[in-house]
Amino acid sequence: MDLIESARSAGHTRERTAAVSEHVTGGSGGAGASWPAVREVALLFLKLGTIAFGGPAAHIAMMRDELVRRRGWVSDERFADLMGATNLIPGPNSTELAIHLGHDRARMRGLVAAGVCFILPAALIVTTLAWAYVTYGSTPAAEGLLYGIVPAVIAIIAHALFGLWRTVIKTAWLGALALAALAAYLAGVNELLILAAGALLAAAVRLPRRLPRRPPGDQNRLPGVLAAPLLAFGGSPLFPEPTGGQLTQLFLTMLKIGSVLYGSGYVLLAFLRGDFVERLGWLSSQQLADAVSIGQVTPGPVFTTATFVGYVVAGPIGAFVATVAIFLPSFVFVGLLTRLTGWLRSSRWASALLDGVNAAALALMAGVSYQLARTAVVDPLTAAIAVLSLVLLWTTKLNNAWLIAGGAAIGLARAALLAG
Repeated sequence: MDLIESARSAGHTRERTAAVSEHVTGGSGGAGASWPAVREVALLFLKLGTIAFGGPAAHIAMMRDELVRRRGWVSDERFADLMGATNLIPGPNSTELAIHLGHDRARMRGLVAAGVCFILPAALIVTTLAWAYVTYGSTPAAEGLLYGIVPAVIAIIAHALFGLWRTVIKTAWLGALALAALAAYLAGVNELLILAAGALLAAAVRLPRRLPRRPPGDQNRLPGVLAAPLLAFGGSPLFPEPTGGQLTQLFLTMLKIGSVLYGSGYVLLAFLRGDFVERLGWLSSQQLADAVSIGQVTPGPVFTTATFVGYVVAGPIGAFVATVAIFLPSFVFVGLLTRLTGWLRSSRWASALLDGVNAAALALMAGVSYQLARTAVVDPLTAAIAVLSLVLLWTTKLNNAWLIAGGAAIGLARAALLAG
């Protein structure tokens, strides 16, 4: 009887497992997913793409709040592993994390839905601002909006850092590694060097073996996220009726940048300057600075700076071509990476590397949020917004969208009072 009951229980377990698998994969052996799962992925990342102000660190914090804390789609450990893994490939890390999380939830359809929906709101907003820039010679001011939003974003990042710290920092050694990585970042050491050193040091301690000392690198950074008001431009796109050759050149240039760019969104400035200002001569330095500013003050990926550049160069079709080209490599890289993340954690050596990358990535996220806080928390009101947002995150399950909306309302009300 015990054997019969055990077999029956095992059969029920297999049936439940098969039912869950069929729901997730849509009965296609893992190649697809049920449309309800794809739809919930699309709606979630469409919302995140609309409210995700503050750069990659803020994007990652919001994704953790939605997918780990509120919905339980992934564990903190899995989230940290994906966050670390996306630092190993070129491209915009927060966008690639969104793409990978979409794949985790709804396979390949979820991969596409998450990426497209996270990028789309920012691309549309930037296209609209680029149209105003080209047509009227100016863009709407964003300082009042950001005044209230960024302190709330800082609280969201701080809350996520606390949760991830408990998951990523498994030993005192990894804690020391994270603190050293934070100190190196604040001292100006290159982000890629920090990530590489974190991975290699963690592997050296785990295996163990001696690691040769690596020299630090220097990197210039632009301060803060509050962009200066944009200067007047006016006129029309550089190529009002672009030829096929010009659009091909634009596509290939953006595709190359998306394929090789590592590091923060600010590294994008160097690539765009080298190609569009110096090599092709399609933009002036001021137009490039304006494009970067727009990328910073709009929600979603900073890489939508490419959308603005594409519009200035070739109008709406140029905006579309540039956006597709710069983000396309991310979908390809993450599609390949999804096949490796399981192996990274199961292999003893690769798991040690991933632990080190996760600790270093967490330190970089903390460093960015510290620099952001120094720029944005400038008076008692901004400090109050940050503290109140953090308290609400800790004591309630209030959606991030309400914190962003509240901060925006305070910022706009203050701007109106000052103007009056």
